[in-house]
Amino acid sequence: MISFNKNIVTALILAASLSSCVVGKKYQRTDLNTPGHFRTTLAVTADSVQLPWRTFFREPQLISLIEKALNKNNEVAVAVKNIEQLDLAVKQARMGLLPTVNLNAGASRAWLSKNSLNGSLSEQFIGTSYMDDYSATLQVSWEADIWGKTKMQKEAAIANYFGQQENLYALKTRIISQVAQAYYNLISLDEQLKIARQNIALSDSTLHMLQLQYNAGQINSLAVDQAEAQKKTAELLVPLAMQNIAVQENALSILCGSYPDRIVREGSFAKAKPNAAFASAIPAQLLSRRPDVKSAEYAVVGANARTGLAKAAMYPAFSLTPQIGANSFRFNRWFDLPGSMTRTLAINLTQPVFQKRALRTGYENAALDQKIAVIQFKQTMLTAVGEVSDAMARSAGASERIILAQERTALLNKATNDALKLYKSGMATYLEVITAQNNRLQNDLEAITIQLEQLNAVTDLYRALGGGVE
Repeated sequence: MISFNKNIVTALILAASLSSCVVGKKYQRTDLNTPGHFRTTLAVTADSVQLPWRTFFREPQLISLIEKALNKNNEVAVAVKNIEQLDLAVKQARMGLLPTVNLNAGASRAWLSKNSLNGSLSEQFIGTSYMDDYSATLQVSWEADIWGKTKMQKEAAIANYFGQQENLYALKTRIISQVAQAYYNLISLDEQLKIARQNIALSDSTLHMLQLQYNAGQINSLAVDQAEAQKKTAELLVPLAMQNIAVQENALSILCGSYPDRIVREGSFAKAKPNAAFASAIPAQLLSRRPDVKSAEYAVVGANARTGLAKAAMYPAFSLTPQIGANSFRFNRWFDLPGSMTRTLAINLTQPVFQKRALRTGYENAALDQKIAVIQFKQTMLTAVGEVSDAMARSAGASERIILAQERTALLNKATNDALKLYKSGMATYLEVITAQNNRLQNDLEAITIQLEQLNAVTDLYRALGGGVE
């Protein structure tokens, strides 16, 4: 008995000494070789890149729509539930060092053969043709964390949790930008509708003037037909704009988690323009808080932990299983202690020998998964830098085009007014008037498109730099 106890103590000391052996490698961040600057730069004065979205977007109605989308969007709801599941996994991983405890209780009755030794003895000593067995056991099983498996399981679970949390932030940032761009598109369509109606009124005034001259015999019917055609060009824009407004309102309603309905909006491009304040810094600094980049790195951390776990599976496992219970062949003496008490102590050392190469293959696959995660991390950073550079280029280009469009608008407005005056004084033809009006209409529509592109580019840049979910 003393020798057996010494062996148990020796085994426990050995398990404790081996528990400091960790086979997994500590995570080291991949060198991404981030460039020192973006290809395109913006002239900015602010020193903060990630403004909270309520500060970045200033139009009250737009803020209300974003809040509704973040609270009711179904994609966000699913992502939140995924995080709750991963939180449960983290809590479970933190319990890895604790033993498992099982309580078993059961009763059985066996009718033995009278011609068997057990059957004949049973009837002779018990006095029945059957044998009962009542048992209750409390079993504790504990595996020594020799190779640091619990720590690696916890690291993998925590990395998955925070990675999913960053995915949620990325999703929210994307939804914020989508709501903003849909809202800007509605304002753009409103502006197109307003310009179309203004041009209808202008064309109607021109047509009325030409009809009076036609009735007086001063011009032929060709001038009237041309003026009517110009009016129809403007009128065609009205149902198209109304159609696009309805479709955009439906899409924005669904994005906000509600059935298609009318979207209340107030303001113009000037009122809806966000607070476009970005910092001048190197890409690594600007993108360090971008959610998808952080999520990709957490994926590498988790893959590194899983590689360690796969390697640890090839090493010996040491477990200790004590068990205590009560056993009797009579019910009324089941818990007659200490006579019915049973005790068992098992110490196991398991070393995988031949598993059809399953463990080695699992480790090699885990190592390859880790390498894939590193490559995806690099690609995510490449994509992030590219998105920021693209958004900067579009924003800078749209800003220059807006200035040119404003200058052209002033010239075409003057040309339209001058054409009407010259026509009334007989110094210009009706074709010159119609051409001036058509050029003004096309210019106004293009100017709206450029303003929309500029707002979308600024919003894309805000999202590409990580946004500000909170």
